[in-house]
Amino acid sequence: MAPEPEKIIVTTPTGHVGSRVVQLLLQAGVRPTLLMREPAKLDAATRDRVDVVQGDQGDADFVLRATKDADRLFWVDPPTPDDDPAAGYARMGANAARAVRENGITRTVFLSSVGAEKRHGAGEIDGLARTEEQLDATGADVLHLRCGYFFTNLFMELDGLREGVLRTTWPLDFSMPWVDPRDIGEVAAARLLSDGWSGRHVQAVHGPEDLTFPRVAEILSHAVGREVRAERISDDEFRASLRSAGLSSGQVEGIVGMSIGLRENFVPEDKRSVLTTTPTALAAWAHAHLRPLL
Repeated sequence: MAPEPEKIIVTTPTGHVGSRVVQLLLQAGVRPTLLMREPAKLDAATRDRVDVVQGDQGDADFVLRATKDADRLFWVDPPTPDDDPAAGYARMGANAARAVRENGITRTVFLSSVGAEKRHGAGEIDGLARTEEQLDATGADVLHLRCGYFFTNLFMELDGLREGVLRTTWPLDFSMPWVDPRDIGEVAAARLLSDGWSGRHVQAVHGPEDLTFPRVAEILSHAVGREVRAERISDDEFRASLRSAGLSSGQVEGIVGMSIGLRENFVPEDKRSVLTTTPTALAAWAHAHLRPLL
């Protein structure tokens, strides 16, 4: 008799990373179980090939029920409405850890971030650090994907890019990893499907190269067909723009705190290597995804 197929749970399955994880699991012959608040966001072709459990990852009892009999889990702390986003992420991380422990989930891949190794002083990334610690404490097999700066963050800069300006609080000579979220999804899916690891691990996902914001602006200029220059703004200017978008003071500080915490006295734990480097170049991504919007 053939063994029962393993049950794989995917959270945030319509996100930039989660949607790629789902697609690759389907192509690998797996029928994943998706945890989501709004099943209507799922396209019909995918809906017929997955199992969906509707609910909120912030609800501990829901997470426990939805992951019953699961063997493997892809966990993402979704955006939180909490005034303190780090606390919101930690609360959801506690829900994941409880489910791993009580349901005996043997293997978890967690979407973390570069900077989580700092543990304190990196804004809302501190909540991802707490989630790492909570999952580690379960004793199950856990992999933390510490990811670089998402290409898709540029979608939040469309107004400035239309003006020809890429604004940032980072020093203009500061170089950091930039990554396509789809590439992160590919690493996550490969790890979920692999039996070749156990224990507690960290794997960075760095994209193809480290970039400064002026270099990003230069790449975007060629890719979108209009001149873009990088401009550094102050933390207070950034705070004002976030407040004007309706964010609370705690949410503002969670976002501003990320750049402050990672640009000052921070050395990443994970060095760039063949294991952390992914293929998609910013130029190709921007030509495909930003150029039509600008």
